[in-house]
Amino acid sequence: FVTENIIFYVRVVRASKFRHVFGQAVKNDQCYDDIRVSRVTWDSSFCAVNPKFVAIIIEASGGGAFLVLPLLKTGRIDKAYPTVCGHTGPVLDIDWCPHNDHVIASGSEDCTVMVWQIPENGLVTPLAEPVVVLEGHSKRVGIVTWHPTARNVLMSAGCDNLIIIWNVGTGEAMIQLEDMHPDVIFSACWSRNGALICTACKDKKIRVIDPRKEKIVAEKDKAHDGARPMRAIFLADGNIFTTGFSRMSERQLALWNPKSMEEPISVHELDTSNGVLLPFYDADTNVVYLCGKGDSSIRYFEITDEAPFVHYLNTFSSKEPQRGMGYMPKRGLDVNKCEIARFYKLHERKCEPIIMTVPRKSDLFQDDLYPDTAGPDCAIEAEDWFDGKNGEPILISLKNGYVPGKNRDLKVVKKSNVLEGKLAKKAENTSPAQSKQNEGKLEELLREVKSLRDLVTLQDRRIAKLEDQISKVAI
Repeated sequence: FVTENIIFYVRVVRASKFRHVFGQAVKNDQCYDDIRVSRVTWDSSFCAVNPKFVAIIIEASGGGAFLVLPLLKTGRIDKAYPTVCGHTGPVLDIDWCPHNDHVIASGSEDCTVMVWQIPENGLVTPLAEPVVVLEGHSKRVGIVTWHPTARNVLMSAGCDNLIIIWNVGTGEAMIQLEDMHPDVIFSACWSRNGALICTACKDKKIRVIDPRKEKIVAEKDKAHDGARPMRAIFLADGNIFTTGFSRMSERQLALWNPKSMEEPISVHELDTSNGVLLPFYDADTNVVYLCGKGDSSIRYFEITDEAPFVHYLNTFSSKEPQRGMGYMPKRGLDVNKCEIARFYKLHERKCEPIIMTVPRKSDLFQDDLYPDTAGPDCAIEAEDWFDGKNGEPILISLKNGYVPGKNRDLKVVKKSNVLEGKLAKKAENTSPAQSKQNEGKLEELLREVKSLRDLVTLQDRRIAKLEDQISKVAI
């Protein structure tokens, strides 16, 4: 406005209760020290956390292993500390079950997915026997992620460009999404109720897939023009948040509506660093935290219904670059300290918790910071979900803090693979003409095998005769 020829510019700052989020690394004695963090070149977070344990993928000779530490086991970790060590190749991804704090899944270069039950107080001896081994991928498995609301449903994605959805309770591969991705899958994420999945692929496409109908319901080509890896996650309202690179190798983030993906709702360019941005999302507060691999900072953004939709809040910076990052579920936070997020930052030789708090003067429970959040109870059983039912997350209040319930052991009743059953059914359904043709081919093969066997017998006799002659000459 203008008064007496003096011009004042008034900059309106958008009000947000998260503008003053304060990040702080814990003291040295509260870190986990002397850990050989994995050096595998794979863009996963290498760390998974829940209210009881922190799991970290580590360097291991002669196979793949990860550490599982009770949260209170801080300080220097003995080199002889027991590990989870059943894989024969490096572990690439790990994920805690949201419905059982003692169950964790791991995907590895050995082409298998393994599901493990961790004892109540952590490991006292190395754990080499998983509860179940899930075999179905033909190349390394780089992504494992549990269904958010259905018990014992697990999704895995491999470098064979294949997504498999498993019923862990029976050890069955129930759904196999093949021929949807022509190249490596960079990320795969469930929607809030687990009805849909969203993937980012090396072919630069973002796909929204209905896994039970085995069809793509929406896709966007060249969501980010750059060739480097993208990430895509579902938000609570069903929109999709992506991170990637522009044609000029600038890091970007974008917001999409899956109902009309021609144009993004919003696109922001960040910087020219080349580390892949790993997004961590808080569905209760609609805040996205971006941790770049090799960065030494965590940026956070609030997502709202008003333009520009993705609002930059602040950056937490430290000196050391991060090798990976774990993100604590809301029920594992300290509500008395107004803690709204906690990260577990991996260095080369240690894991350092970083606590994000909103400064408040009052000691009372801050219900605007802690709306009801997803609890550990599953909404539906695996069989119901595979039958087509959906269940929204069962919410709990954090007003009196989170009290963990009793976790039941994971029971696996092995059944024959559903996919193999499907193949057998396919064979049953072949037409009579086709069966005749197959019989003809089989007879031809059997004749060929017989003639080869006769030929081998003749050659054996000839060799024996020659050996006999040689022995006589030698005498």
